Amino acid sequence: MCDSSEILHIRNSCYKQEVVHVRKHFQQQYQNWILLDGLKNTWWIYDSIIKEVSISMNYIRSYLERTWNGQAACISRLCITPKELQNRLGEFGQYCPVCLALYYHLVDCSETAVLTYAAEYRGQYYKMCGKDHLETFLTTPDEFVTPSCPHQLPQPHLLPRKLTQIQVKDRFPQQVEMKGFCSVTYLDGNQRYEALVPGKPEYAVEYRERIYIFESKQKQDKFLRIPEAYWDQKLPNKVPPLREPVPLTSLPTLGYLEQGVAVAVIKAMTAVGCLKPKYPFLSIERSALLYLAFYLKAFNHKSTDYTRQKYKKKLALFEENCTLIPYLSSIMRGNYKPPNECPIDFEFKLNRFLALEDLPGASGVL
Repeated sequence: MCDSSEILHIRNSCYKQEVVHVRKHFQQQYQNWILLDGLKNTWWIYDSIIKEVSISMNYIRSYLERTWNGQAACISRLCITPKELQNRLGEFGQYCPVCLALYYHLVDCSETAVLTYAAEYRGQYYKMCGKDHLETFLTTPDEFVTPSCPHQLPQPHLLPRKLTQIQVKDRFPQQVEMKGFCSVTYLDGNQRYEALVPGKPEYAVEYRERIYIFESKQKQDKFLRIPEAYWDQKLPNKVPPLREPVPLTSLPTLGYLEQGVAVAVIKAMTAVGCLKPKYPFLSIERSALLYLAFYLKAFNHKSTDYTRQKYKKKLALFEENCTLIPYLSSIMRGNYKPPNECPIDFEFKLNRFLALEDLPGASGVL
C-alpha cells in the first residue's frame, strides 16, 4: 500500500534530506522562503498564505508604478538573485548612499543579504542601512546619487575592511598600528593616558595597508564608519605595558590553586556546609572529605559527560545513604514499636543501613 508506515517513513526521510538543499537555494538566491506553522488548522494556513502573497503583490505593484513614473522603488520581495544585484549595483556598491551624503559615514551593508532596505533608481540598485534611510532615498533620490551627491565613495584601496584573526596572523611580520592599542578608545578619550586600552585581534581592520585592532565590536564599527578620524594618531612617549598572558603552571602553588581550583573548591565546600553529611559507620571528617571528592568529580567541566554522570549518581547515592541516620533515629526513638506500626520502608532502610557496616572504610562508598 502506498500509505503504509514503511512508505511514509521513506517519504519523510527523503523530504528531510532534500528540503534542506531546497530551502538553502531559495533563501540564498531568491529570499522568498517563508515558514508557516503546519500544526495550525487549514484556514489559518490558507489565510497566512493569502497575506504573504498580498504583501508580495503590493511590493510588485508599487515597484512597477514607481519605476514607470521614473521614481526610486523598493526592490524587496522581487526575487532578485545575488548575481543580478551585483551586476546592477550603483556607484556606491554595498555602502549606504544616505549615510555617505548626510554624515560622510561609510556604512557597509554587504553583511545583510536581504533586500528589505534596497531600492532601484535609473536602473541601478542601492542598499540602505535602515528603514528611515530607505524612505529618505525613495523621497529624494537625486540628492544621494551622482551628480548631486555631496560625497563620492573613496577608491577601493582607501576603503576599510574587516580582518579575521587568521588573516592578521598571515600578514606577519607586519605589526598592528599604535602598538596594539585601540585608536577609537584613545581619540574618544581625549588622547589621555587612561584611554590607552589594548585592542583584541578578533576586532581587526585593514585601512591604507595598515592593520588596527579595537577594544570591542562597537569600536570596530565606529572606525569602519569614519576611518579618517581615527587612523592617523601618534602615541605618547609613555604607554602602559602590554599585558602578556601568564601560564597557569608558572604561578606559585598558592597562586595556582587560587586561579585554577578556588571557585570549584569553594562551591564544593559550600555544598558540604549546607548538607553536613554523616555517612553510616564513617567519621564526620571522612564523610565530609568523601562528599567533597564526589562533588568535585561530578561538576568538573573538563571531564567527559560519562564521568560526570557517573559521579553525579554516586553523589546522589552518598546523600541518600547519609539520610539513613536521621531517618532511623526519628523512627526508632522512644519505646519499641511493632513492625506493623512502623513506616512501610522502615525495614528496607534498616537493612540497608546494617549492610553498610559490612563494608568498612570508604570501600562501600567508592
